[in-house]
Amino acid sequence: MTSRRRFLETAARGLGLFLFSGPLWSGIRRAWAGIGLRLLPKKTEMGDLVQENPADLDTRNLEVTPLEKFSTMGPSDIEVDLASWRLEVDGLVARPLSLTYEQLLKMPVHEQAVLLICPGVFAQHGLWKGPAMAEILGRARPDPAATHLTISGLWGGPDKKVRFPLSEALAGRLFLAYGVNGQTLPQKHGFPLRTVAQGHYGYDWVKYVTRVTLEKA
Repeated sequence: MTSRRRFLETAARGLGLFLFSGPLWSGIRRAWAGIGLRLLPKKTEMGDLVQENPADLDTRNLEVTPLEKFSTMGPSDIEVDLASWRLEVDGLVARPLSLTYEQLLKMPVHEQAVLLICPGVFAQHGLWKGPAMAEILGRARPDPAATHLTISGLWGGPDKKVRFPLSEALAGRLFLAYGVNGQTLPQKHGFPLRTVAQGHYGYDWVKYVTRVTLEKA
Protein backbone atom coordinates (compact mmCIF):
# COMPACT_ATOMS: atom_id res chain seq x y z
CA MET A 1 0.00 0.00 0.00
CA THR A 2 2.81 2.41 0.84
CA SER A 3 4.53 1.72 -2.50
CA ARG A 4 1.30 2.34 -4.38
CA ARG A 5 0.73 5.64 -2.54
CA ARG A 6 4.26 6.79 -3.35
CA PHE A 7 3.75 5.89 -7.00
CA LEU A 8 0.54 7.93 -7.18
CA GLU A 9 2.15 10.92 -5.45
CA THR A 10 5.11 10.80 -7.84
CA ALA A 11 2.80 10.56 -10.85
CA ALA A 12 0.73 13.52 -9.63
CA ARG A 13 3.87 15.59 -9.10
CA GLY A 14 5.05 14.77 -12.61
CA LEU A 15 1.68 15.77 -14.07
CA GLY A 16 1.85 19.07 -12.19
CA LEU A 17 5.31 19.78 -13.55
CA PHE A 18 4.10 19.04 -17.07
CA LEU A 19 1.05 21.28 -16.76
CA PHE A 20 2.79 24.24 -15.14
CA SER A 21 6.27 24.21 -16.66
CA GLY A 22 6.05 22.14 -19.84
CA PRO A 23 4.80 22.74 -23.39
CA LEU A 24 1.26 23.60 -22.28
CA TRP A 25 2.58 26.34 -19.97
CA SER A 26 4.75 27.78 -22.73
CA GLY A 27 1.88 27.70 -25.20
CA ILE A 28 -0.44 29.57 -22.86
CA ARG A 29 2.21 32.25 -22.26
CA ARG A 30 2.75 32.71 -26.01
CA ALA A 31 -0.99 32.94 -26.63
CA TRP A 32 -1.28 35.84 -24.18
CA ALA A 33 1.75 37.78 -25.39
CA GLY A 34 1.15 40.98 -27.32
CA ILE A 35 -2.09 40.10 -29.10
CA GLY A 36 -3.79 43.25 -30.37
CA LEU A 37 -1.86 45.58 -28.06
CA ARG A 38 -0.60 49.10 -28.84
CA LEU A 39 3.16 49.22 -28.60
CA LEU A 40 4.32 52.18 -26.54
CA PRO A 41 7.44 53.98 -27.78
CA LYS A 42 10.56 54.45 -25.72
CA LYS A 43 10.66 57.55 -23.48
CA THR A 44 6.90 57.43 -22.98
CA GLU A 45 6.05 59.67 -20.03
CA MET A 46 4.18 57.93 -17.20
CA GLY A 47 1.91 60.97 -16.88
CA ASP A 48 0.67 60.33 -20.41
CA LEU A 49 -0.66 56.90 -19.41
CA VAL A 50 -2.95 57.72 -16.48
CA GLN A 51 -6.03 57.71 -18.72
CA GLU A 52 -5.03 54.52 -20.54
CA ASN A 53 -6.31 51.00 -20.03
CA PRO A 54 -3.30 48.77 -19.25
CA ALA A 55 -5.03 45.87 -20.98
CA ASP A 56 -4.55 47.69 -24.31
CA LEU A 57 -0.82 48.40 -24.00
CA ASP A 58 2.38 46.62 -24.97
CA THR A 59 4.89 48.02 -22.46
CA ARG A 60 8.07 46.23 -23.49
CA ASN A 61 9.82 49.50 -24.39
CA LEU A 62 9.03 51.35 -21.18
CA GLU A 63 11.76 52.28 -18.75
CA VAL A 64 11.41 51.14 -15.15
CA THR A 65 10.13 53.87 -12.83
CA PRO A 66 12.53 54.58 -9.94
CA LEU A 67 11.08 53.32 -6.66
CA GLU A 68 11.29 56.76 -5.06
CA LYS A 69 8.85 58.03 -7.70
CA PHE A 70 6.25 55.32 -6.96
CA SER A 71 2.87 56.45 -5.66
CA THR A 72 0.53 54.36 -3.52
CA MET A 73 -3.15 53.54 -3.44
CA GLY A 74 -5.19 51.87 -0.72
CA PRO A 75 -3.81 51.25 2.78
CA SER A 76 -0.09 51.89 3.17
CA ASP A 77 0.65 51.42 6.88
CA ILE A 78 -0.44 47.84 7.66
CA GLU A 79 2.19 46.01 9.71
CA VAL A 80 2.60 42.26 9.27
CA ASP A 81 4.31 39.99 11.79
CA LEU A 82 6.34 37.55 9.67
CA ALA A 83 6.57 35.11 12.58
CA SER A 84 2.84 34.43 12.33
CA TRP A 85 2.08 35.50 8.75
CA ARG A 86 1.34 32.76 6.23
CA LEU A 87 0.26 32.60 2.61
CA GLU A 88 -2.69 30.20 2.63
CA VAL A 89 -3.58 28.41 -0.61
CA ASP A 90 -6.92 26.63 -0.43
CA GLY A 91 -10.20 25.95 -2.21
CA LEU A 92 -10.25 23.54 -5.14
CA VAL A 93 -6.80 22.07 -4.54
CA ALA A 94 -5.65 18.58 -3.71
CA ARG A 95 -3.10 19.89 -1.23
CA PRO A 96 -3.86 23.08 0.74
CA LEU A 97 -0.73 25.07 1.58
CA SER A 98 0.35 27.33 4.42
CA LEU A 99 3.61 28.95 3.30
CA THR A 100 5.99 31.07 5.36
CA TYR A 101 7.82 34.06 3.94
CA GLU A 102 11.08 32.12 4.08
CA GLN A 103 9.57 29.26 2.08
CA LEU A 104 8.41 31.70 -0.60
CA LEU A 105 11.89 33.19 -0.83
CA LYS A 106 13.30 29.74 -1.58
CA MET A 107 10.93 29.03 -4.47
CA PRO A 108 11.82 29.54 -8.14
CA VAL A 109 11.58 33.24 -8.96
CA HIS A 110 9.35 35.08 -11.41
CA GLU A 111 10.57 38.60 -12.29
CA GLN A 112 8.74 40.81 -14.76
CA ALA A 113 8.32 44.49 -15.60
CA VAL A 114 4.62 45.34 -15.33
CA LEU A 115 2.77 48.65 -15.65
CA LEU A 116 0.47 49.73 -12.81
CA ILE A 117 -2.12 52.41 -13.59
CA CYS A 118 -4.32 54.09 -11.02
CA PRO A 119 -6.80 55.59 -13.50
CA GLY A 120 -6.64 59.35 -13.68
CA VAL A 121 -4.05 59.57 -10.89
CA PHE A 122 -0.69 57.92 -11.62
CA ALA A 123 1.15 55.29 -13.66
CA GLN A 124 4.37 53.47 -12.79
CA HIS A 125 6.34 50.70 -14.44
CA GLY A 126 8.03 48.45 -11.91
CA LEU A 127 10.27 45.41 -12.10
CA TRP A 128 8.38 43.03 -9.83
CA LYS A 129 9.82 39.86 -8.30
CA GLY A 130 8.23 37.00 -6.42
CA PRO A 131 7.64 33.27 -6.20
CA ALA A 132 6.69 31.68 -9.51
CA MET A 133 2.94 31.13 -9.52
CA ALA A 134 3.56 27.90 -11.41
CA GLU A 135 5.47 26.59 -8.40
CA ILE A 136 2.76 27.55 -5.92
CA LEU A 137 -0.01 26.07 -8.07
CA GLY A 138 2.05 22.99 -8.84
CA ARG A 139 2.51 22.29 -5.13
CA ALA A 140 -1.18 22.83 -4.36
CA ARG A 141 -2.36 20.76 -7.36
CA PRO A 142 -5.56 22.54 -8.49
CA ASP A 143 -8.66 20.49 -9.18
CA PRO A 144 -9.39 20.27 -12.93
CA ALA A 145 -12.69 22.05 -12.20
CA ALA A 146 -10.89 25.19 -10.97
CA THR A 147 -11.28 28.12 -13.37
CA HIS A 148 -10.61 31.15 -11.15
CA LEU A 149 -8.64 32.22 -8.12
CA THR A 150 -9.46 34.82 -5.50
CA ILE A 151 -6.61 36.73 -3.86
CA SER A 152 -7.26 38.15 -0.39
CA GLY A 153 -5.27 40.80 1.44
CA LEU A 154 -5.42 42.89 4.61
CA TRP A 155 -7.30 46.17 4.19
CA GLY A 156 -7.53 47.66 7.68
CA GLY A 157 -10.97 46.06 8.10
CA PRO A 158 -12.61 43.27 6.06
CA ASP A 159 -10.08 41.65 3.75
CA LYS A 160 -9.91 42.96 0.20
CA LYS A 161 -10.70 40.18 -2.29
CA VAL A 162 -10.22 40.21 -6.06
CA ARG A 163 -11.09 37.34 -8.40
CA PHE A 164 -9.07 36.52 -11.52
CA PRO A 165 -9.26 33.85 -14.25
CA LEU A 166 -6.85 31.03 -13.47
CA SER A 167 -5.63 31.29 -17.07
CA GLU A 168 -3.95 34.61 -16.27
CA ALA A 169 -1.84 32.97 -13.58
CA LEU A 170 -0.95 30.13 -15.94
CA ALA A 171 0.11 32.67 -18.56
CA GLY A 172 2.43 34.47 -16.13
CA ARG A 173 0.33 37.66 -16.23
CA LEU A 174 -0.75 37.29 -12.62
CA PHE A 175 1.68 36.63 -9.77
CA LEU A 176 2.65 37.66 -6.25
CA ALA A 177 5.62 39.93 -5.54
CA TYR A 178 7.86 40.30 -2.49
CA GLY A 179 10.27 42.65 -4.27
CA VAL A 180 10.32 45.54 -6.70
CA ASN A 181 13.17 47.18 -8.63
CA GLY A 182 15.73 44.95 -6.92
CA GLN A 183 14.57 45.82 -3.40
CA THR A 184 12.40 44.16 -0.78
CA LEU A 185 8.81 45.29 -1.23
CA PRO A 186 8.32 48.34 1.00
CA GLN A 187 5.61 48.29 3.66
CA LYS A 188 3.62 51.05 1.96
CA HIS A 189 3.51 48.99 -1.24
CA GLY A 190 2.16 45.87 0.46
CA PHE A 191 4.95 44.00 2.29
CA PRO A 192 5.35 41.08 2.54
CA LEU A 193 3.41 40.17 -0.60
CA ARG A 194 1.28 41.97 -3.16
CA THR A 195 -0.55 41.06 -6.33
CA VAL A 196 0.91 41.98 -9.70
CA ALA A 197 -1.83 41.82 -12.32
CA GLN A 198 -0.74 42.69 -15.85
CA GLY A 199 -3.52 44.37 -17.82
CA HIS A 200 -5.54 45.28 -14.69
CA TYR A 201 -5.96 48.64 -13.04
CA GLY A 202 -4.21 49.21 -9.73
CA TYR A 203 -7.30 48.59 -7.59
CA ASP A 204 -6.99 44.89 -8.50
CA TRP A 205 -3.39 44.75 -7.25
CA VAL A 206 -4.21 43.47 -3.76
CA LYS A 207 -1.63 44.43 -1.11
CA TYR A 208 -0.68 42.60 2.11
CA VAL A 209 -1.75 39.30 0.54
CA THR A 210 -2.71 36.47 2.90
CA ARG A 211 -4.64 33.94 0.83
CA VAL A 212 -5.14 32.45 -2.65
CA THR A 213 -8.34 30.46 -3.10
CA LEU A 214 -8.97 28.28 -6.17
CA GLU A 215 -12.60 28.26 -7.35
CA LYS A 216 -14.80 27.35 -10.27
CA ALA A 217 -17.01 29.71 -12.26
